[in-house]
Amino acid sequence: MNNLIWLLRASKWARNPPSARMVKLVLVVVAAGLSIAVLEWLELWPDWARLEEGRAPRIPR
Repeated sequence: MNNLIWLLRASKWARNPPSARMVKLVLVVVAAGLSIAVLEWLELWPDWARLEEGRAPRIPR
């Protein structure tokens, strides 16, 4: 059933493709995410922007 949903979504996208502006926006967001990942992998990401290792504190209910 999931494949049918994706097939319908693809046919809808083929009939009404996204605008060039939307494609550019998606590419900019993907490039920003990849650049952040590469900077962190190269250990060039600043310390203040890193997450602390360990478990997250529990929020009482």
